[in-house]
Amino acid sequence: MSSGQLLLTSDLGSHLPLVNRGKVRDIYNVDEGTLLLVTTDRISAFDVALANGVPNKGAILTLLTAHWAKVLCNSIPSLRTHVLTLNLPSNIPAALQDTYQNRSMQARKLIPFKIEAIVRGRLTREAWDSYRKDTTVCGIKIAPGLKEGEAFPNGPIYTPSTKADVGEHDEDISEAQATKIVGTKYANRIKELSIQVFQVAAEYARERGLILVDTKFEFGLDTETGEVVLMDEILTPESSRFWRVEEGFRVGEEELENIDKQCLRDWLVGNGLDGKDGVVLPEVVVEKIEEMYKEAFRRLVGKSFQEVVGF
Repeated sequence: MSSGQLLLTSDLGSHLPLVNRGKVRDIYNVDEGTLLLVTTDRISAFDVALANGVPNKGAILTLLTAHWAKVLCNSIPSLRTHVLTLNLPSNIPAALQDTYQNRSMQARKLIPFKIEAIVRGRLTREAWDSYRKDTTVCGIKIAPGLKEGEAFPNGPIYTPSTKADVGEHDEDISEAQATKIVGTKYANRIKELSIQVFQVAAEYARERGLILVDTKFEFGLDTETGEVVLMDEILTPESSRFWRVEEGFRVGEEELENIDKQCLRDWLVGNGLDGKDGVVLPEVVVEKIEEMYKEAFRRLVGKSFQEVVGF
């Protein structure tokens, strides 16, 4: 994959059957147990894909997900992820290797659970807004007297949501509602894994100068083993909020800079464009997003994106 190469839509249909095009990922069938996930450079916010993309974004997210899968499985022996290999299927022609390598991943074919597993470690943004009203976050009672940006006193909280179809909006739900959707057995396991993974990831990130504020996990069922498997993107700056750790920071007095796509959300809201179709991002915003994603990659992987991909 050449530096700066932009891929908004994949085109592998003559080599593999296309299963689905999501907001940012295209999914192809490899065989009865394997999918090829192609992460394009499309970017979305407020459940809408923007008209233009961010160079290198697809490869950054794919390589970071693969990195996290290794880190987490080493720390949590019972955890399984969907990641199989970053190698392309053998029937992808050599002429396409440069375009699709690093942004593509062969993954286990799973049955996705119809909920999103959101874990929050800090009281900020929409969680802070809710807390200020009645000291609850997504219906969970939180101790009074906390400051904005403070960690939840009893550890990270699990706040599931619905998993909406493309073009629709996810909605916060209670744990009881999540249980009705996926069943008690799987709901308990999803919550257990979500908290466990978040705690391991938060410690790992903190050691590398980042605070993991919150994140969204997705899980699927392996029908052969009956296991709950972590899937989709894992702890990327697209599915998570990270703050850069700053010396002298005091909770409640200032907010640390986000190392994720918050700058995109802020720009859209500031220009009254959140949720609008066909929005074209200015180059300065595109460059800022790429810069943030590359910083998150460098801190979490320990090498720059350029070093890893070889350009």
